[in-house]
Amino acid sequence: LSRVLLRIRDFSALWNKSRYYIGGIKPDVLTTGGGNPISDKLNLLTLGPRGPLLVQDVAFTDEMAHFDRERIPERVVHAKGAGAFGYFEVTHDITKYSKAKVFEHIGKRTPIAIRFSTVAGEAGSADTVRDPRGFAVKMYTEDGNWDLTGNNTPIFFIRDAMLFPSFIHSQKRNPQTHLKDPDMVWDFWSLRPESLHQVSFLFSDRGIPDGHRHMNGYGSHTFKLVNAKDEAVYCKFHFKTDQGIRNLTVEEAQRLSAADPDYGIHDLYGAIADGAFPSWTAYIQVMTFQQAEKFPFNPFDLTKIWPHGDYPLIPLGKLVLNKNPANYFTDVEQMAFDPSNMPPGIEPSPDKMLQGRLFSYPDTHRHRLGPNYLQLPVNCPYRARVANYQRDGPMCFNDNQGGAPNYYPNSFSAPEQQPQVREHKFHVSADVARFNSADEDNVTQVRNFFTKVLSEEERKRLCENIAGHLKDAQPFIQKRAVKNFLDVHSDYGSQIQTLLDKYNAEAATKVRLV
Repeated sequence: LSRVLLRIRDFSALWNKSRYYIGGIKPDVLTTGGGNPISDKLNLLTLGPRGPLLVQDVAFTDEMAHFDRERIPERVVHAKGAGAFGYFEVTHDITKYSKAKVFEHIGKRTPIAIRFSTVAGEAGSADTVRDPRGFAVKMYTEDGNWDLTGNNTPIFFIRDAMLFPSFIHSQKRNPQTHLKDPDMVWDFWSLRPESLHQVSFLFSDRGIPDGHRHMNGYGSHTFKLVNAKDEAVYCKFHFKTDQGIRNLTVEEAQRLSAADPDYGIHDLYGAIADGAFPSWTAYIQVMTFQQAEKFPFNPFDLTKIWPHGDYPLIPLGKLVLNKNPANYFTDVEQMAFDPSNMPPGIEPSPDKMLQGRLFSYPDTHRHRLGPNYLQLPVNCPYRARVANYQRDGPMCFNDNQGGAPNYYPNSFSAPEQQPQVREHKFHVSADVARFNSADEDNVTQVRNFFTKVLSEEERKRLCENIAGHLKDAQPFIQKRAVKNFLDVHSDYGSQIQTLLDKYNAEAATKVRLV
């Protein structure tokens, strides 16, 4: 049924696109949502030309009732986004690491959907703001969907999912003023020094990508790969843009935010429409369980990377986007990614942020789109046959699995368990407690980024970008933030402090003049 729905959708899109451009073909009959023909869609049914509306005007109530409900809740995060479709092709054999069918053989292609997004802004915000970018990939595999909910950075602001709601609240609007608040932003960041790595990346040149095609994507989290022999390794996923890294200057971003606030959507859609299909080369990093045990820091810490010198990139495949959405709402706005969607051969690691997302993402989709959101064509695992004991709920639009039993175990014909896809077994022995991870070396990798990755000019721009944003926070917050940057490197903190002193002096002068 899912395959049929998709084919109907594709055919309908093609037909709707072509029929208005082919001479001599009449448009469809205008109907209500129930399919009843409408005689007049321009005038209300009233009692006389000046009289009141009649309740029996079902053409109006059908139109208005749907209009009143046509906006679904906006995503709390990643609200502004662009999407496209294409394929993933395996170019290198990694079956020694994973039995997932998506990696089955070189040359295999799997249909994909990708959604790019900003993080903190609302749906109407500009695409050119300084913000991390979502890089979420949905692969429609024969063993169900695989959703890799990544970003354009290999790291994140926090390492414990308990802090995620507070982190997002700090980046959103002040509950009193309903304004973006630098005090909130920098208060949280300065109280959680683990954010230093991502903050440094965010305020570097890569904090404002030039559209969605010229940035890398990362799975960010640590995952587990399991092969056909039930042997497991830990893994990270990387997608390197084949278009080359390009970033916007602060001045270019500000100009575009006014001239073309939908620059990212515009650029991606236009490139695909023109046949300049964007692509990314996929790699993995691999770490054995033994290496993880001896690793100098927590290998599941989302605020840190695995050094490429110790864990080199292993080529995997290529992502190609060659099809634009036929309808933004159905194909992009309703697109829902869930990191718990993992086919056999790909499993979660003990990464605390990943573990938290395994619950929060599907829970959010059930609130935002409804309990049957996986029946929507863009989310449907159409290359696998869905058979379970879930029934009913709002907007069930398949056959609801007919008369099959809705309980398990049962004595009749019904879906059976598949022991051969049992999760990889591993031994754990530890105390159950709430472990404080606040001080797990928050500076070493940031220092390497500042001193070894960035050039002198890039370091200068980084400090200017941070100071230009931090200056609007209260002095005691500025002081605490600068202390964190000084802990990373004396030049890092001192350059920011010098700029803040200048800004604060200028602000004091303006106050005296007033």
